[in-house]
Amino acid sequence: MHESSPRVGFLHDGSVSEEQHAAFEWLCEGFDAERVAFDDLTTGDCDVLWWHRDAPIPDDGPLATAAPAIERFLAADGGLVLTLRGMASVDALDVETVPPDETGVHSVTEPTGVLWRSLYADHPAVGEFDRLRLPVCDRGAVPVARYETVLPSRGEVLASTVRDGQDIPHEMTAVSWDADPGTVLGIGAPLAFHERVPEDVAATRDALAAGCLRAAADEPAEPSRPKPASDLREMRTTVDDPARPGYHFTPPANWLNDPNGLIAWNGRYHVFYQYNPAGPFHNTIHWGHAVSDDLIHWTDEPVALAPSPDGPDRDGCWSGCAVDDDGTATILYTGGDGRAQLPCLATTDDPNLCRWDKHEDNPVIESPPDDLDLLETEHWQAEFRDHSVWHADDRWHQIIGTGLVDGGGAALLYTSPDLREWHYEGPLLVGDDDPGTVWECPELLHLDGKQLLHVSDYEDVGYFLGTVEDGSFDVEQRGLLDYGDFYAPQSMRDGDRHLLWGWLPEARDLSAQWDAGWSGALSLPRVLSIGPDDRLEQRPAAEVTDLRDRRIPTPTSLSLAADERERLADGDALELRMEVALADATAVELSLLASPDRAERTTLRYTRDGELVLDRTVASDDHRATADTRRMAVPPYDEPLSLRVFVDRSVVEVFANERHCLTARVYPTREDATGVSMVAEDGRAHVEDLACWAMETGVARTDEPTFACSPLPEP
Repeated sequence: MHESSPRVGFLHDGSVSEEQHAAFEWLCEGFDAERVAFDDLTTGDCDVLWWHRDAPIPDDGPLATAAPAIERFLAADGGLVLTLRGMASVDALDVETVPPDETGVHSVTEPTGVLWRSLYADHPAVGEFDRLRLPVCDRGAVPVARYETVLPSRGEVLASTVRDGQDIPHEMTAVSWDADPGTVLGIGAPLAFHERVPEDVAATRDALAAGCLRAAADEPAEPSRPKPASDLREMRTTVDDPARPGYHFTPPANWLNDPNGLIAWNGRYHVFYQYNPAGPFHNTIHWGHAVSDDLIHWTDEPVALAPSPDGPDRDGCWSGCAVDDDGTATILYTGGDGRAQLPCLATTDDPNLCRWDKHEDNPVIESPPDDLDLLETEHWQAEFRDHSVWHADDRWHQIIGTGLVDGGGAALLYTSPDLREWHYEGPLLVGDDDPGTVWECPELLHLDGKQLLHVSDYEDVGYFLGTVEDGSFDVEQRGLLDYGDFYAPQSMRDGDRHLLWGWLPEARDLSAQWDAGWSGALSLPRVLSIGPDDRLEQRPAAEVTDLRDRRIPTPTSLSLAADERERLADGDALELRMEVALADATAVELSLLASPDRAERTTLRYTRDGELVLDRTVASDDHRATADTRRMAVPPYDEPLSLRVFVDRSVVEVFANERHCLTARVYPTREDATGVSMVAEDGRAHVEDLACWAMETGVARTDEPTFACSPLPEP
């Protein structure tokens, strides 16, 4: 027993099971311990209480009468550790309002344990470990308690599950609660002592259990939810990953996907986004929130929307949009509840758009239309989600994405006088894509006399350009908004321009994302417009030039001799601008993020066939990163190709001829993989208007914001 070990009270409710007996014997080997009965709950001089429960917790058990004594103990700076089914008692003990949604007995047949979050790798409970994956059991029928489709309203998830070497992020088994000033730790993983396990597994189990007991006794300031903006800014400084972009927006930590609710309000730009506060994986979706005065520097604000445990968005507040309803900021989003996904509404009178009130009659559309055969899956009664809303002809219009059993994707049109009562008008457009296709995140934009509808189909972001008449879309042109790692874009109207952001998903596997502690970025803001030839144009917003920190000396023009490489610059946060003419070369290659020996490099080739090819087959030595090529046609090939290329650590974002975009995620592992060079193949080529800038990084503010939002209250 260590002199610094806390005194532990081992809770029981009368009889002691074999598992509890084994746990108490283990406890006595390393701690000053005593048994404490629930029906006579006197804590004496205990520093921490431990309830290790393997049997189901009866409804008529001792918890209700024990809750006041536990509360007094925590108020006196005590600690409480709840393991196995014990974590399922957090609501009965008034520690939490949302208990674990999965309890029972798990048959363990392979090494199983906790998958600790890298964000909390310095937590004292895991102070003895230099790794995140901690198997604690390898056999037996072991009781567990965990969160899967919901999150605790007050607690912060510390760890998920690792099983047989595989990460299982959505099985969340370790949670901390700040009981002010006491601490509560719940470990619902198979932390069992009765079954014999291999020595290495037993050593990990023992160190984790002991670490949790000491942490609960010694560390009153546990991470908890909901988080104020200051905590989010601190998280941003905690996450240390060289692949994290410096001037593209990323979440403070954890998970980001679709941009949502983009709106300019009271002179500020607001970006909401799909966010999982439990870690860098897609689950339990909330709405994250950031604000900017200039489109390029962003300040984190507290979570704006969280699922309501008893509401139609219990399983997630999914994608939606924001509108100005006669001076009231209003959002429409998809709420998930079991197999249902339906439109929900929220409003606010907060000028900072930080606190939202959900409509009491949500969902505002109670079911999908019954005259269409919509796709149904094992997960959803109908694929029916994501919203684009606009006002015209004295009424509101909305499109919702879906897919048809006997057709492709579809955008369904609704109208409303007040955003609350909606009438189904019919399909705005049905795709000719493969059966089983779902159109996610549809958005209709009105651009210079044309309408642009873009949809995301799990792989690509396709667009249709044409006109809308009598509730149907007459398609004149179609294409892709981006040919790379780009999905679920959304736009906002800003004066006479349309600004659009897309989600840049990771191109490395789930374990790499978990280790990094964050996932997902947003593209640079793009301006969409219709050119003089009635075709779509895309260019970076003018404000992006303000990110240029310093100009890197390069010649303004180059004549590239055949197969002679010209070195241009070094850096992993750059903007390059140029016009390329092939002359008699068959191709020109631009190398980015290249090591001196070129063992790691990302290349962009412009070919005589009128194609841009982005090759990341040797971009990274990390086997967890995607290694492939992406292609994009850039006709006509006989004119100089205008390029703007943005390099931001793991992001390469390419704009060609102010029309075509190709974005890729790459993950160099070498610190010296920063070289930029060009070469012409099989002939000469010419480069004009060449310029290169080192870009400002750290554009997500970590200092005090100009205004402060309070965190979202618990549901």
